[in-house]
Amino acid sequence: MTVADQHGSTAASGLAAAYGLVDADLVAMYRTMALARALDERMWVLNRSGRAPFVISGQGHEGAQVGIAWPLRRDHDWVAPFYRSIATCLVAGMTPRELMLAQFARGSDPSSGGRQMPGHYGHAGHHVVSVSSPVATQILHAAGIALAARIRGLDQVAMAIMGEGSSNQGDVHEALNFVAIHRLPFVFVVENNGYAISVPAERELSVRDVADRAAGYGIPGTVVDGTDVLACYAAARDAVDRARRGDGPSMIEAKVTRLTGHSSDDQQTKYRSEAELAETRALDPLPIFRDQLRAAGVLDEVAQLEIDGDVALAVEDATAFAEAEPDPDPATGVDHVFADRSSNEPPPPWHPAPREGAR
Repeated sequence: MTVADQHGSTAASGLAAAYGLVDADLVAMYRTMALARALDERMWVLNRSGRAPFVISGQGHEGAQVGIAWPLRRDHDWVAPFYRSIATCLVAGMTPRELMLAQFARGSDPSSGGRQMPGHYGHAGHHVVSVSSPVATQILHAAGIALAARIRGLDQVAMAIMGEGSSNQGDVHEALNFVAIHRLPFVFVVENNGYAISVPAERELSVRDVADRAAGYGIPGTVVDGTDVLACYAAARDAVDRARRGDGPSMIEAKVTRLTGHSSDDQQTKYRSEAELAETRALDPLPIFRDQLRAAGVLDEVAQLEIDGDVALAVEDATAFAEAEPDPDPATGVDHVFADRSSNEPPPPWHPAPREGAR
């Protein structure tokens, strides 16, 4: 669904029209990328100042995440993200406040009520499946959701996302084999940043492209430049449309860049040369997309300053709101862990009750 569908804004430059979008879509895409980057950077500041225990970053992945998630129907389709999916979750409808609640592990955190470590995003209301620490398990969850959509006669699409290191897990084979046999409405996305923590891709994979494996399941596999937001959008749009019309699953491999270490506990200068890191910084999708929009006349300096100001305010608001929220009540520590055999009452809902001003 485009911004024009939601708000009636129909102005389209040649760049937007080439992808069936309007200029407001392109600006909204850029704004989402900028917000994801600023939230990510704030999480690092919080970590380095001792106010947050851990960060696993999506810096460098934002272009692919925004482009690929954009064709999904919010609150209708399902997405099973991974720990770098800050921008994906924003596109799905999660707010900066909600992402920061997860970072601080507050009791009102919609991802898990403060029960998981930072980066384990989820939101029942927006159909974002909770991330689990064992990598690649989310693909099985998404495959099951796709099957449920088929059984229920719904036109929902399920998308599972992970890195190229996770794509080597056995869960991936099981899920892809299943969704391919049953031609389920499913899209598998690999954000390939070239490293599984400190292990380079050439030591992880026997093929150059993860998407080469799609042929073994009889499904389309597409490789796309993850720094090209609109190329990512086009690939995802085609895959989502294919899934929704009943033609089966697809695989998309986005070649992205990882601008930070694997996590706040990793020092990538130990295994990446300064020359390589300089090349990596030159592939930052945020300025690449900004310059593309400026060249197309879609984004000018006034709009840029407005976005920068809005993003800065949103980050400050989210940080202050989440830091002021209470920790989880220790009395709820065993909720959803042990069954209460002494009562016939159902357990309390896993999703925390909405708080005033939580959005």
